[in-house]
Amino acid sequence: MLASRQHGRVARRQLLALGLGPTAIHYRLTRSRLHAGYRGVYALGHAAPSREGRWMAAVLAGGPGAVLSHRSAGALWLIRPTGASKIDVTTPRGQHPRPGIRFHRSSLPEDEVTKEAGIPVTTVPRTLFDLAALLRPRQLERALGEAEVLQLWDELSLLDLLRRYPRRQGTRTVRAVLGMREAGATITKSDLEVLFLEFVDRTGLPQGQANAEIEGLEVDHAWPDARVVVELDARSTHATLAAFEKDRERDRILLAAGWRTVRVTWRQLEFTPDRLEADLRRLLGVDTLAA
Repeated sequence: MLASRQHGRVARRQLLALGLGPTAIHYRLTRSRLHAGYRGVYALGHAAPSREGRWMAAVLAGGPGAVLSHRSAGALWLIRPTGASKIDVTTPRGQHPRPGIRFHRSSLPEDEVTKEAGIPVTTVPRTLFDLAALLRPRQLERALGEAEVLQLWDELSLLDLLRRYPRRQGTRTVRAVLGMREAGATITKSDLEVLFLEFVDRTGLPQGQANAEIEGLEVDHAWPDARVVVELDARSTHATLAAFEKDRERDRILLAAGWRTVRVTWRQLEFTPDRLEADLRRLLGVDTLAA
């Protein structure tokens, strides 16, 4: 039954879509089979309202496309407890104020919403991104750590959201957290490869060769004429002792063959791109900086 999947809550529009007319709905209200809560949202039976039931009712009150978000989503995902009295709900259209609900207006792409415990909710990365506008960096870092412990990840990363919303409130906090942990496990090697190619295009540096083979080794980026190699170091793949040793062996082999290796991190691309560009131009013998 619909209500059982929604923690005992159902919206009037859903009942009408199922063929239950206004008279039938009114009859069930008078017989206490339905109990009115938020306008247009009903509870079935007399069971004491659960936290999930209250969240579901608030989402239904937000109308089609509404999802649990911000502090409430953090609590649902178990990454950030909340003592807030109001339930956070994001809707694609404006809503009249409702007691106990804090509405946020935003049209969310499909890859930023999901369902958890049957409740429409923002994904974990989007939840963290929304929380960044409300929390201090250390608080957000703890929430991010909880998400990692619970392995709550999907294909969309915080880095993807930074690229998607570069000027949104909270981006500074997200960058600060990723910077504090040197991007940690949230920045993958593939993320770095995309960022570096964007950096090369943006700065007008010579294109070079991505994933080139040199001295029997596959390197991330190379400029054969200048005999310069860039290796992209993601902490998630270079933090072990074995990786440390392998990296130094690769650098030695390339240096002996007359190649200079430059190791580039997410922090350099994010916080000091001008310095990185200037150094690469000197190594490549390209004097004029991009406009």
